[in-house]
Amino acid sequence: MKIAVIGGDGTGPEVTQEALKVLEAVSKIDNFSYELTDLDYGGERYLKTGEILPDGSVDLLRQHDAIFLGAVGHPDVTPGVIEKGLLLELRFQLDQYINLRPVKLYPGVETPLANRGPDDIDFVVVRENTEDLYAGIGGFLKKGTADEVATQTAIYSRKGCERWIRWAFEYTQKRNNPKGKRLTLVAKNNVLTYGHDLVWRTFQEVAAEYPDVEADYNHVDACCMWMVKNPDYYDVIATTNMFGDIITDLAAVLQGGMGVAAGGNLCPDAGGTSMYEPMGGSAPKYTGQSVINPIAAISAMSMLLEHTGQPESGKKVLNAIQVVTGTKMKSQSAGKMGYSTQEVGDLVCEALGA
Repeated sequence: MKIAVIGGDGTGPEVTQEALKVLEAVSKIDNFSYELTDLDYGGERYLKTGEILPDGSVDLLRQHDAIFLGAVGHPDVTPGVIEKGLLLELRFQLDQYINLRPVKLYPGVETPLANRGPDDIDFVVVRENTEDLYAGIGGFLKKGTADEVATQTAIYSRKGCERWIRWAFEYTQKRNNPKGKRLTLVAKNNVLTYGHDLVWRTFQEVAAEYPDVEADYNHVDACCMWMVKNPDYYDVIATTNMFGDIITDLAAVLQGGMGVAAGGNLCPDAGGTSMYEPMGGSAPKYTGQSVINPIAAISAMSMLLEHTGQPESGKKVLNAIQVVTGTKMKSQSAGKMGYSTQEVGDLVCEALGA
């Protein structure tokens, strides 16, 4: 297994180190080998060289089975520059057309929802990752004047819709929820009557090939309501790029916050390179203090293993995380965990043998 490692900015390198520590521990238990390529892409490199992704970097990344990304975002770089130039650029160039976001409340982790526990919050969001408003189609007319006009066009293709929706149905089958296999399309086809009509028609056509999966639908505003009111209703959600970006932040709060949430940008096609990351951001104010929570990064490593040929190892890491959150950690908040960043990583490694 060849893994490219981008520690990135702020606390990214710290949480990455703990994820790599757990990778080393589980590889010894399960007897598999891997190679790491450490890359310095991020804010510091950009400030020194003006480069975000140097020439040849995408071809280099294509030679790897997976990318592990700690975090990007530097206080001395205008917000959006690194995020667009690295995250979005890699999603498009590596055709990472699936954004996969497990929404799982770990034992011992607080949720703002009253009387809800781990059995109630356990679903997955499958977000289309390379079309919609993020395609970057648009422009300005008379910029900087009182008559300025700005356009941003959402792009939906039949191919893009079908491959993401079909993957979501396949994933729902594989997940095999004992409560029942249900895939909920989240869109807004009553108002977005062109692009989301294509999404809706494609969903219906693909659904006919998966009679064992309940094909469900929510408008996005209704989904936000029901996700809070009845999170146990959901099994797998399939949604468009922009709506997925929004509802997964809401979902992250339900599972205990951004410091717990992890995600993957997947190119499921043969030979594709996928990227896995914690959702919490670079948190520069905590850099070097050993107080940042590495659980999201370790969860991202669990996902990397699951989707890169070591699914049993991924399950072991996920189980170890839940042992640590359920029996050791006092909180998931930075500085309130009861342990340092490194100690939390050590606890997960110890729990792998439990």
